[in-house]
Amino acid sequence: MWTAFSNAFALLAHLDGGLLGIVMVSLQVSFTALFLGTLIGLPIGALLATEEFSGKKVVIVTLNTLMGVPTVIVGVIVYLLLSRSGPLGAWGWLFTPKGMIVAQTLLTTPLIAALSRQILEDSWKIQRDSFLSLRLPPLSRYKWLIWDCRFSLTIAVLAGLARAISEVGAVMIVGGNIQNSTRTMTTAIALETSKGDLPLALALGIVLLGIVLIANLFTFVVRQIVERRYG
Repeated sequence: MWTAFSNAFALLAHLDGGLLGIVMVSLQVSFTALFLGTLIGLPIGALLATEEFSGKKVVIVTLNTLMGVPTVIVGVIVYLLLSRSGPLGAWGWLFTPKGMIVAQTLLTTPLIAALSRQILEDSWKIQRDSFLSLRLPPLSRYKWLIWDCRFSLTIAVLAGLARAISEVGAVMIVGGNIQNSTRTMTTAIALETSKGDLPLALALGIVLLGIVLIANLFTFVVRQIVERRYG
C-alpha cells in the first residue's frame, strides 16, 4: 500500500502529459456544467422561493427527487437523446466532451435549484415586504434577491461542483472514457483500479481531493473577508 502511495506522489511530482490531460478534461467538463447549472438553477430556485402557483409543491418534490437520482439513469437518457437514432443525434455530441457537459448539467441543475430555493426562501420571508414595496418586475426581484444571498448561495454552488467533478456513471456512458478525449479523473480512476494501476488511480484521486479542498478553502476565505468587512 505504501509503495502505491509513494509511486502516486512520484507521478504527481513529474505530472506527465497523460495525467495532465485527464485533469484538464475533468476541469473543462465539470466547470462548464457547473456554470450552466448555476445559470439555470439559481433563477429556478428564486422563482420557487418567491412565487406561488399551482403545482409548486409538485415541482419542489420533483427537484428534491432529482437531487438523488442515480447518475447512470441520467447517462442512459442523455445517451438515447444523443445517439444516432435519437432526436439530438444530428449534433454528433455522443462520446464528446459536449455530451458529457450536457449530462453533468442535468445533474447539477436540480441540485443547485433545490438548495438555492431553501436559502432564498428563508431570505424572502424576512425581506418580502421590502422587495414588494419597490415594485420590481419578477426578473429584477430574482436578481437582487440572489445578489443579496450570494455568499450563502456558495453552499449550493459548491454542492453542484462536488456533484459534477465526482460523477462517474453518466460521463462513462455518454463520454465512453476515450483516452485523450473524454477520459476524466473519475472514469480514469475506475479504469486504472480495475487494471491494477493503483499509483495512477491514487494520483488522480489526490488531485481530485485537492481541487475540492481548494474550492472549499477559497469560498471560506472569501466569506470570512466579507464578514469582517461588512459585519
